[in-house]
Amino acid sequence: MSLLTYYSLRANQKQKLANNLLALKSMRSQMNPHFIFNALNSVNSFIAVNDERNANRYLSEFSALMRSVLENSEEDFIPFQKEIELLGLYVKLEHNRFKDKFDYTIHVDKNIDLESYAIPPMLLQPYIENAIWHGLRYKKEKGILNISIARKDENSITITVQDNGIGRKRSMEMKTKNQLKQKSKGMSTIKNRIAILNDMYQDKIAVDITDAFADGTGTKVTLTLKK
Repeated sequence: MSLLTYYSLRANQKQKLANNLLALKSMRSQMNPHFIFNALNSVNSFIAVNDERNANRYLSEFSALMRSVLENSEEDFIPFQKEIELLGLYVKLEHNRFKDKFDYTIHVDKNIDLESYAIPPMLLQPYIENAIWHGLRYKKEKGILNISIARKDENSITITVQDNGIGRKRSMEMKTKNQLKQKSKGMSTIKNRIAILNDMYQDKIAVDITDAFADGTGTKVTLTLKK
């Protein structure tokens, strides 16, 4: 009976792991088409105004980003330095399209040993996308997007994505029902992805989303990552 119980528990654990890996792969496959669609829309906007130079440059940068994304698409975690490079490429692409809407900074604490950390590929990209597309894009004056990586303690770091856009409440008021559904699905996918990873790797990631300012404008996403 003891042996049967042991093998039964072991089989259940293996099946749970297989299900989790399959779910993660499915979520990654859902994210990539959405990201590609937005990027191709950007190329189309350049072509529409006969801006061939910017269209060619954008396609070149987009190709470099997609190559990196595809190379890492099968991995649960990648070196944190790689993720920073991916984010840099992504933000640069969006800034090329919305130069009149926002400027950005990416600051990494030099005291962090980046080689000690790993992160799921493109985990931060949807939060940055939301900041640009749902906050800064609707702002009348030019906004700011700040991405910072700081040391929290000996075993963890915090990654902060903050914008001074119109804020979550105002953004929801301006959206159609279809847009709200799409955003909800995207955030739900990220939450599920983090939940599965935490189940597999023992609470490695925590995310907190708040208004950036007291008047409800701006959004601040704080992600805590353990070694």
